Amino acid sequence: MNIFKPKKFFLFILFLFLLPSSATAGDLLLKSLGHGSFLIKGKEKSVLLNPFKAVGCASDLDEPNGINADFILASSKLADEGYNPNDKLMFVEPGIYKFEDILLNGIEVPHDRVSGRRLGMATVWTWEQSNLKIVHMGGAAGPMDINSQIILSRPDILFISIGGGFKSYNGTEASDIVKTLKPSIVIPVHFVKGKNISENCDFSNADLFLDNMQDFKVKYLGKKFKINSKRIDKNTIYIFKD
Repeated sequence: MNIFKPKKFFLFILFLFLLPSSATAGDLLLKSLGHGSFLIKGKEKSVLLNPFKAVGCASDLDEPNGINADFILASSKLADEGYNPNDKLMFVEPGIYKFEDILLNGIEVPHDRVSGRRLGMATVWTWEQSNLKIVHMGGAAGPMDINSQIILSRPDILFISIGGGFKSYNGTEASDIVKTLKPSIVIPVHFVKGKNISENCDFSNADLFLDNMQDFKVKYLGKKFKINSKRIDKNTIYIFKD
């Protein structure tokens, strides 16, 4: 049985209370950098998600070095999602942080399917940018407790891994989480399309996820896409070019 813990519930209330009353509105540019890494650029701030080192499954990709961002949000310090060779400002540990007018909330979720005993815990991030609530679950594979579900629920944009493997939700697990959190836009990461899939990589084809998301429209995009916060899509999956 899930029971609210007073400390966590207090932090949740505090998080809501501290949200900026007038976040900067306008367009939000999303740029895919491959391997689950994205640049999210608003009028005032730019956020880099899960920068990676070009090794292993990402060996044929260009590392997102030299990207101009105000800070990094990483799921963990692993090389495929928290690579930070130039020691830029990076938030990776769970907790509540404030960067100028952006409030960040990092929540622990198991990085694997055995309660973190194999790969530890991942940090799931939620914040508001350009008047849009964003949730970043690019490095999680375990279940969320009820408190986390409440904090993460109903985002405008949800990034979620669908690759399967040891540290990524598979298509069925990811679709269940989408149905729980009820986002407007879903951006799946860690999948391949039209390529051979290595059994050593946490990648799968997107089909298993899409087959379980019949109530959502699917939009196939390039590497960049601009969202207008006043005309956001509902029940839509954005598939970025990998």
